[in-house]
Amino acid sequence: MAPIGERDRESLSLFVDEMRAMREQRGWSQAELGASAGYSESLIAMVETYQRAPTRTLALALDKAFGAPRTFERLEARLRDLPFAASFRPFATYEAQATALRWFEHSLVPGLLQTEGYARAVLSTRPNSTEADIDELVAGRMDRQAVLTREEPPPPLLWVLLDESVLHRPVAPACVMQEQLFHLNEAARLPNVTVNVVPYSAGGHSGLLGAFIIAELSGPTRIVFIEDASGGRVSEDPEVVSEVGLRFDALRSETLPTGASRDLIAKVATEKWNA
Repeated sequence: MAPIGERDRESLSLFVDEMRAMREQRGWSQAELGASAGYSESLIAMVETYQRAPTRTLALALDKAFGAPRTFERLEARLRDLPFAASFRPFATYEAQATALRWFEHSLVPGLLQTEGYARAVLSTRPNSTEADIDELVAGRMDRQAVLTREEPPPPLLWVLLDESVLHRPVAPACVMQEQLFHLNEAARLPNVTVNVVPYSAGGHSGLLGAFIIAELSGPTRIVFIEDASGGRVSEDPEVVSEVGLRFDALRSETLPTGASRDLIAKVATEKWNA
């Protein structure tokens, strides 16, 4: 997993420092804490070294293990100010370390391929958010995109499947939509990025049930992020990962060829979003 950004360490430090202090006070190793809380030693180590943001589930488990009701639950609640939605935070670090990403979207352009204007329009719909909150979320989304053009380690391969409706949904003014679709086509020409469109003619395909991302890490490890009404969830369960992988393959069989997909994106940008 990739390290948490420097600007997030300050937010995370109170949780991590308290966790480490309580563990050491009891004379526990990371393995012993993991066993007591029902987590692996490696996960405890990653949280203590800022390689993974703690989840609410972990916070509750630590409260129980240490006999400190609501201590870590309250500390974790303060992390909601990090520049990712709470449900996505655990997956963000997998995304940054992935060797390959397989992404399906039925409503929006994927975050890794969004322009700043489009991202701001999307994130501005977030309830109970101030302008400062939106600025932070947009900055976090833009920072994530560096993964596609980094030099070391090599950037992940990104396969994106988009329902055609994404190209037509007016989530921003016409000028922003046109800029976004042109940017999408430019990104699709990167050597590690492939974008295919699932056309309207595919009808009621299985992807309409929801968007998802599959992150492939070194070795056989695969993790999925599945969007839902509560924001989404991360799963490492092999059965869930396999099911989502099969859905991606089924959707890919419905897509237009890569060249035809780029032509369609350019056509919609020019004809529909000509501001």
